[in-house]
Amino acid sequence: MTDRQREEPQSGIGRRSVLKAAAFLPALTASMAHEADSRTDAAYRVRVRAADARRSGTRDPQPANGDDSRYPTRIASFTKTLPHDQLGHVHTAAYEALLSALASGESSAFNLIPVGVVKLVNPQAALTFDLEGGDSHESRIAEAPRFDSGLQAMEACELYWQALARDIPFDDYDRDATIAAACAELSAHPASRDWCASPAAAFRLPFPRALAGPWISQFLWKEIPYGAIRLVPHVRIATPGIDYLTTYDEWLAVQNGSPTQSKHAGAYKYIRTGRDLCAYVQLDFTYQAFLTAALVLFGMEGTTDVRRPYKGAPYDAGNPYRGSPTQSGFITFGVGHILELLPIVASLALRASWYQKWLVHRRLRPEEYGGRVHNQKRGAFEYPLPDAILQSEALERSHRKTQSWLLAQAFPEGSPMHPSYPAGHAAIAGACATVLKAFFDESFPIEEPVMPTEDGLRLRPYTGPPVLTVGGELDKLASNIAVGRNIAGVHWRSDAIEGLRLGEQAAIALLEEIKPCYSERSASLSLTTFDGRRVTI
Repeated sequence: MTDRQREEPQSGIGRRSVLKAAAFLPALTASMAHEADSRTDAAYRVRVRAADARRSGTRDPQPANGDDSRYPTRIASFTKTLPHDQLGHVHTAAYEALLSALASGESSAFNLIPVGVVKLVNPQAALTFDLEGGDSHESRIAEAPRFDSGLQAMEACELYWQALARDIPFDDYDRDATIAAACAELSAHPASRDWCASPAAAFRLPFPRALAGPWISQFLWKEIPYGAIRLVPHVRIATPGIDYLTTYDEWLAVQNGSPTQSKHAGAYKYIRTGRDLCAYVQLDFTYQAFLTAALVLFGMEGTTDVRRPYKGAPYDAGNPYRGSPTQSGFITFGVGHILELLPIVASLALRASWYQKWLVHRRLRPEEYGGRVHNQKRGAFEYPLPDAILQSEALERSHRKTQSWLLAQAFPEGSPMHPSYPAGHAAIAGACATVLKAFFDESFPIEEPVMPTEDGLRLRPYTGPPVLTVGGELDKLASNIAVGRNIAGVHWRSDAIEGLRLGEQAAIALLEEIKPCYSERSASLSLTTFDGRRVTI
């Protein structure tokens, strides 16, 4: 036997085998290249079909209420941080510079807008395109209430009541005299008679499932399983009784973009009052409440896979891995998928909101409206303001407390430096809640529901009716996040409602568009909208 023969055969892969295999390499390489080309073509077709589907949808023009052009002095428009006169009316040239920049879309034009120390928040983002989901400019919401309308007057009236009630525990609403007075005044006006069915429901939004049980969602109270860490959702509350922008000089300085004082902060506690909720929604990052809600859901005891009990609220019945004998979802239709989608839909909702805010409505903030009320009540200027606000009990009580007719703010800086309608927090909340409702079984009961003790330091069992469910508490969480910004004085009721609906639109559009990307053809996720409709994707 030669040395060569001695080297070849024991492995079964000798020289002849190698040469024979080598003869097939060109064909194998060609086959792999063909498969790569086919995959590339398939990926291209998926993207084109998605774009075509979006392009084929007809869209009516986004309605606006006309306020921005109705008043040449821009008294009904958002103008914070631009230069103002002593009445808080914007300098016309400064507002025209903003409009010119929005029309051109050029960074150089935005750099020419005269602003104070505090900058405008990202108006150029209103022009951004999206590569997934619906384009931000195809979103549609109702037009905002007009500046001179009874509806806006009653939204302002509600905000003055919310400011007066910031330190009342939600659990005491059904027996508090201030809340009873608020409900009586709101219920007496045709524009707001359905806003307060009972004191316990005061300031809640008109979404049926969000009205059940405690005012605050379980997802803002439950311990959060953050990997190997357990987070107690204590909030650093603001000092009770301290409000801001209640003097005219302070208010005018903030309208001109001056920096403000620090907020008075207190101890860490569970959310019990409107002021506590304001503290949460002042410092939360975009989708924080819904990331932690997802983590709570993943940590609940339940049966996500009917073959194997383990921690986690059940997935939606249409999830292809609920009951699969061989697979569990992860990258698709599982933990990784859900946690990926939350920031994506949050960003889509924000861009849609920014389009509406900057390019369509430019609605003034409640604090700006409060400045108009203050000027009229002191005889400095005449505005088309209804008696529903000028003669309201809420305004009179607020004046007795602060010695001004301005809307007391929970934050030293007042509102952020972008227009009011719709609310960005609400848009994010609507989008993220919709994703979680699509992936989890909404009917699953919340285990061992809780409420804070009177000192706000501990939790106690909630034993009242009704049974609290995943879907209901997600609706409530979205409502809490939206209304928390109203209680702070920085948004209107309609900002919250239409923001939630806008976010819901954005999430459903994305889920519908990406469904063809998955090989799990049997997947069919269902959810309940805020208004109670069933949607299947």
